[in-house]
Amino acid sequence: MVEKLPLSKRLPKRHTWTEAAFRVRVQEWARTIGVQPTQVHLRAMRRKWASCSSRGRLTFDTGLLARERGFGDFVIVHELLHLRVPNHGKLFKSLLSVYVPGWERWRLKKA
Repeated sequence: MVEKLPLSKRLPKRHTWTEAAFRVRVQEWARTIGVQPTQVHLRAMRRKWASCSSRGRLTFDTGLLARERGFGDFVIVHELLHLRVPNHGKLFKSLLSVYVPGWERWRLKKA
């Protein structure tokens, strides 16, 4: 009989984040982009991976902790860019392409 390991033990390290490592990554990207979120929260979200309030509060879905780091970086950069550009227009997409080349491969909608 094969014992099933918990998801955290089955995923390769490159596919997992700790909450602390995720928060550090948000701050690293914030410095790179030149923005400063007022708050960073992680909580379970049903319909989206993250959100950004007009007051600079970023909220990320805890499900990101088990996702590939490249996808996590994309979501982090996407939300941080909203601190500079509040819409998804040409400027937003151009900046996203600078920081995350090939970002189009990632989908933001939850499956």
